[in-house]
Amino acid sequence: MSTTATHVPPESLTLHAKSRILELSWPGGEHFRIPFELMRVYSPSAEVAGHGPGQEVLQTGKREVEITALAPVGNYAVQPTFSDGHESGIFTWEYLYFLGKQQDQLWREYADRLTAAGKDRDAPMALKGGGGGCGSGGGCSH
Repeated sequence: MSTTATHVPPESLTLHAKSRILELSWPGGEHFRIPFELMRVYSPSAEVAGHGPGQEVLQTGKREVEITALAPVGNYAVQPTFSDGHESGIFTWEYLYFLGKQQDQLWREYADRLTAAGKDRDAPMALKGGGGGCGSGGGCSH
């Protein structure tokens, strides 16, 4: 599929709540099944991706996360609401295509980041605001 074609909406988009999978099919036959957990840990929001390179926030405890709502954003994206309250990520068609196409590599990178941080995939996230930064009362110092 060409880079330009990734900007077009998928022909079908199905939320599989029980298996926690977002299934997408594009014109030309490309088909992906993206786990909600992968979407959550790679959310394009500033809360997860940070405000620039090297400011990513490692997400843990997201294996059982669900998508409770999925809102269209124009004709270029969707905005999921996750069961943990995260709702600020806007997933463009191009980004969803990237997640689907690169998910094996992304899972490996996530596992490597967890190992490097000495974290467990299922460990609960630390509460916001405990260490300054963009949390409650601290303001955003980036």
